[in-house]
Amino acid sequence: MSANPRENGSEFYVQKIPWEVNYDESRMPVYTLPKLLRCEDGTPVADAAAWLSRRRPELLRMFKEVMYGELPPLPDRVRYELLSEKKDARDGKAIRREVRIHFEMKNGRTHCIDLLYYLPANADGPVPVFVGLTFFGNHVITDEPDVRITGTAGGPEGARGEQVRRFPIDTILERGYALAVVSYHDIFPDRETGWADSIYKLFFSDDELKKRPAGYSSISAWAWGLSRILDYLETVPEIDASKAAVFGHSRLGKSSLWAGANDKRFKLVCVNDSGCGGAALSRRLYGETLFSMYHSNTVGKWWFTDTLEAKSGHPELLPLDQHELIALVAPRTVAVHSATEDRWADPKGEYLAVYHAGPVFELFGKTPLASETPPAPEHAVGTDVSYYCRIGKHDLLLSDWEHYLTMAERLFKR
Repeated sequence: MSANPRENGSEFYVQKIPWEVNYDESRMPVYTLPKLLRCEDGTPVADAAAWLSRRRPELLRMFKEVMYGELPPLPDRVRYELLSEKKDARDGKAIRREVRIHFEMKNGRTHCIDLLYYLPANADGPVPVFVGLTFFGNHVITDEPDVRITGTAGGPEGARGEQVRRFPIDTILERGYALAVVSYHDIFPDRETGWADSIYKLFFSDDELKKRPAGYSSISAWAWGLSRILDYLETVPEIDASKAAVFGHSRLGKSSLWAGANDKRFKLVCVNDSGCGGAALSRRLYGETLFSMYHSNTVGKWWFTDTLEAKSGHPELLPLDQHELIALVAPRTVAVHSATEDRWADPKGEYLAVYHAGPVFELFGKTPLASETPPAPEHAVGTDVSYYCRIGKHDLLLSDWEHYLTMAERLFKR
């Protein structure tokens, strides 16, 4: 390695408080990504069988140990309670249902989450489904006055219909898909003290929850919740749960990617503006970094496992990077989105992670991204592995959904 600190990047990897954001590519440290197709003991991965039997379990374990922690176990019992049904919702376009999912333990501990889902009213058979989480609550995705207020994490309530722009419900229905959402606060309230009010209260004592259970995180809780939503949807006759897509924006994009890596039932994984700790390479010190999560706005203290903080200032020493997380989705389909003005999420770092995941998809006969150079904005590239960068700011908008729906139609042959 060169002795030039600018060339080897040491002056940037040793990050100090106060941390300053970098948006200058010329200050980017030189980095080497971990070898995707080489096991920890040095054994090369030559085919799909070796990936599935050796390298994939190895990487999944490392991501649990280093970044996201373990997924919680299953509860002892699950019970579904229909709260409401409207057969002519949205001017007759939809069947709308609200369902409370009850999680129960033999020791008497309980927790519940409230699911809102829409079905196309005139479908001629079971339909595919998009599964995701909402910020604030279910009521922010629609201006329908009879949708229940959920979530909000004990803080100011998100206004009804406040995030309609992020959920083009009628478009999704018209394209023949169901949409199912839960407030992420119902699963884990997004605050450092959220443990005692989260699904973790099913599995840990009150004393354990006063600190934080070692080896767990809120992102793993949110990913776990996405899988429990799919458990319920498998019981709905109008839904073809074998054709399920998981989606998420920002921190929920990180969660959807982690859910997709763990739960093979999600055949399409849609990741929007997820940034560092999601689709963006950790070794690129651009915009948000692992270090900034702990030292500028402290969100990483509960989003990620407790072991990551000590490693956050030296991402070059991590045994993994996010191209390997994206590769865990293979041979299923993944679509990663960025936005031109969302420099904090490092669009180029997100693209490069998708590009460098390609060799694993090739093992399964899938088509990787063709070029290491990112495409022009508003120009989607890829089929089995796809990337799209929208012009605009950090958001989830109709053009994002149009690409996700196009990917779903190609995959599910609708």
